[in-house]
Amino acid sequence: MSPSDDLAEPVDPLDAALKLLGHDAFRPGQRESIEVLLSAGRLVLIAPTGGGKSLCFQLPALLLPGTALVVSPLIALMHDQVHALDALGLPSTYLASTLPGPEVSARMAALARGEYKIVYIAPERLSAPGFREIIRKIPISLIAIDEAHCIAEWGHDFRPEYLQIGELLAEFPRARILACTATATPVVRDEILGRLGLPASTPQIIRGFARPNLALRVHEVEDARDRQRAVDAQLAEALGEPPKVPAGRRPLLDRPAAIVYAPTRRDTEEEQARLARLGWRVLAYHAGLDPAQRERAQRAFTARELDVVVATNAFGMGIDRADVRAVIHLAPPGSIEAYYQEVGRAGRDGAPAFGLLLFSARDLPLRRRLLERPTDDGPPDPRIVEHKWGLFLELMRWAEGGSCRHDAILRYFGDEGEALGGCGRCDVCVSLDSDDDDDDDDVTLIVRKALSAVARIDRRFGLQAAVNLLKGLDDPRLSRCGLDQTPTFGCLREHDPVWLMRLLRRCITAGWVDFSGDERPVAIITDAGRRVMRAESPARLMLPPRARAAAPRSRGDRGDRDRAAKPPPERLDPAAERVFDALRAHRMEVARGEGVPPYVIASDRSLREVALLRPRTLDELKLAHGIGPTKVERYGAGLLAVVRACG
Repeated sequence: MSPSDDLAEPVDPLDAALKLLGHDAFRPGQRESIEVLLSAGRLVLIAPTGGGKSLCFQLPALLLPGTALVVSPLIALMHDQVHALDALGLPSTYLASTLPGPEVSARMAALARGEYKIVYIAPERLSAPGFREIIRKIPISLIAIDEAHCIAEWGHDFRPEYLQIGELLAEFPRARILACTATATPVVRDEILGRLGLPASTPQIIRGFARPNLALRVHEVEDARDRQRAVDAQLAEALGEPPKVPAGRRPLLDRPAAIVYAPTRRDTEEEQARLARLGWRVLAYHAGLDPAQRERAQRAFTARELDVVVATNAFGMGIDRADVRAVIHLAPPGSIEAYYQEVGRAGRDGAPAFGLLLFSARDLPLRRRLLERPTDDGPPDPRIVEHKWGLFLELMRWAEGGSCRHDAILRYFGDEGEALGGCGRCDVCVSLDSDDDDDDDDVTLIVRKALSAVARIDRRFGLQAAVNLLKGLDDPRLSRCGLDQTPTFGCLREHDPVWLMRLLRRCITAGWVDFSGDERPVAIITDAGRRVMRAESPARLMLPPRARAAAPRSRGDRGDRDRAAKPPPERLDPAAERVFDALRAHRMEVARGEGVPPYVIASDRSLREVALLRPRTLDELKLAHGIGPTKVERYGAGLLAVVRACG
């Protein structure tokens, strides 16, 4: 042995295992996660799609004696990861329903002999005959639960078969436990701990959600042609011109790709056909296709034989292609969690990429219908329908939000430590930095006034009280507290109440306003909001569109000023305009019959939304602004009759 050998630094076992797995360096957060798992024995890891979560269970499995179990619903991911591990000479396998019976038996026998370091299993395998008996007889080093949000009934992708995992963990108290997912809010993380039987003290690591290379954009479309123009423009920006080569032919080695997510199978096939006519190498992917067609699309995409895949959300689980330059949503998915998981498949190589979310006025009633649609098991649980509806509305509020889209998502997932202070690439940041935006001083003044109203009603009332305070409206709550005598009362009276509510919602998205967790939530101004209110932090916010403030005038001219500041009505197409006029005439007739003002029946805004939605049922009617259960009961049948009469 040479003297230099005695002086050589000892090799770190984590670094040595990393090399065996074919990696040169840890990604941010990976070493920390592995060290916590090995020392504490328990870990909940929240990291985005493509963030390297797999290494956090593969490397410990390599180091620990015994066999590691990885529970995953993603058969494509199991297959690909086992194939990669086998290529490195690391014994592993997977058990799934797609395998023939003799092959499953052979793999189960090898498992019983302890021949594997890692075994991937679908959650259904936990109830398969003989499986539990086998694993009870061998040393289990680690149990990793991938896509752990699936165990949460209140998550966006609940799967009943995941409920068996808690029983499994109880049988192996000495095994290390890793629950990992790309999408889990604090509420869902708590449910994951409870369902798995893990203590509240279980370490949680949340990181990697910041993706500043993604230029996130949201665009409201008027009709199908507007949507097609937006898709074509984004594909051209991200990929260039169509190659005009048939799908699956002549791989173009340096050509990147895009994913277009569609809300329905029909939309998927129609958009795939349209893009194919334009010359794109494109295939469709959805659950209605036979397995061979889905396999062909997935393999062609991975082999770089496609420019575009048009798919429902069935596509993408376990897909590992780093050069996706754009993810386009033709309509909003079900939640911020689902959106960020899907858009996160763009730009995994760190190079600039785009995420475009398109929406229209018809997306809200469509989503509601999808949530309430019966399944083979009967009608859905109303509690879960309302919860998922709330998740969808969170996404729509984010879409409308006027602060940096990345920072808003980081706050949503509780990852504020990685906040960017403005990514500089999303559509909101670009708009805020453009010369055409609102005057910075005017925006700052408006935002500070809005936050002052929240500070005055802090922990006492909801947002509507803050709106009434800013508008200077009569409100017994404000009068009882003397808030109608403060300088804040009416300080933004030149704005419409609807616009003021949108402004306050954007302040929520920006992290300046929050709510209590009580049964009757009240508004709270956050520490960050107080700093903005006191001019200690900048008020970077894009004001809501349409209802802009009128120019200030003298006090004696207040009535004219209010009339000038009245927001323009929402744009209606000719057919909707006819429905709106008929609804107004009906409202006047009902109001005269009851001897009440017309606004008691419904506001103009409510009638505009009814004209746009054109509901056919009382439940659909409830989607319109200001049409609650009482108004539906008293006036719903008449409003629907008018809509039907207008065709």
